Amino acid sequence: MSRRRTLSTKKKIALLVSAASVAGGGAFVMASTSNAAPPKTAAESSVCQGLATALGNNERFIADQKANPDAQSQARIANREAVVKQIKVQQEASGCVVGESAQGSQAGAPAAPPAEAGNQGQEQGQGQGQEQGQDQGGGQNQDGGQAAAGEQVCNGSTVTLSGEGGAPAASSNQFPAGTKLKVTNLDNNKSTTVEVTSVSGSCVLLNNAAFEQVREPGKFLIRRAVIEKVG
Repeated sequence: MSRRRTLSTKKKIALLVSAASVAGGGAFVMASTSNAAPPKTAAESSVCQGLATALGNNERFIADQKANPDAQSQARIANREAVVKQIKVQQEASGCVVGESAQGSQAGAPAAPPAEAGNQGQEQGQGQGQEQGQDQGGGQNQDGGQAAAGEQVCNGSTVTLSGEGGAPAASSNQFPAGTKLKVTNLDNNKSTTVEVTSVSGSCVLLNNAAFEQVREPGKFLIRRAVIEKVG
C-alpha cells in the first residue's frame, strides 16, 4: 500500500512540473508577442513614407473622380481601389502602419525663399478643376500643359509609384495622355522615359514597372528627382 502511495505522489509531482513548464512556455510566448515592434509610421521610415504617399495620391484621385464623374469614372475608380488594396498589403509586409495616407507629391520639397514665397500662386486648369502647378521664383513655370519639350518640370516634386501593373507608364494631374516624361533618380543616376497614360493626384506617378527601372532597393519614394518633358 505504501508503495502505491509513493508512486502516486511521484506521478502527481511530475504532472505539476509539466503543467508549470507549459504555463511558463505560454507566458514566454505572450511576453514575446507583447514585445513585438510596433508598425512604423511614414515619419519613421522612407519606405513607409513612399507607400503612404502612393496611397494618398490614389485616394485623392478616387475622391476627385467621385466629385467630378464622367463616363469612365467607374472603371477608373475600380482600378484605383484595387491599387489601394495592394498598397495596404505592401504596407503590412513592410512593417508600416496599414492605411496610413499622405496626400500630395510635394511633401518634402524644399521651401521657397521668404522673399519669393509671397509670389507663389496656384492656377486652376480650365474645365478640369485640377492644380496646374506653382510659379517658383526662378521664373520656371510648372504648368505642365504649356512646358516646352526638353524643359524641366515639377521642380521639387518627389516621385513614388501608383501601384498599377502593365508596361512602364506614368499618370499625372498636369500632363495629358500621350505626353512623354523623363524621370531621373539623382540618388542612383537611373532614368526612365515613359508616356502618360492616365490621370492621378500628383505631378507624376510611375507605375510598378517604370518605378522598378529607377528605384533604389527597398525604397518606395524618390526624394531627389529630375522630371523633364521630352515629348
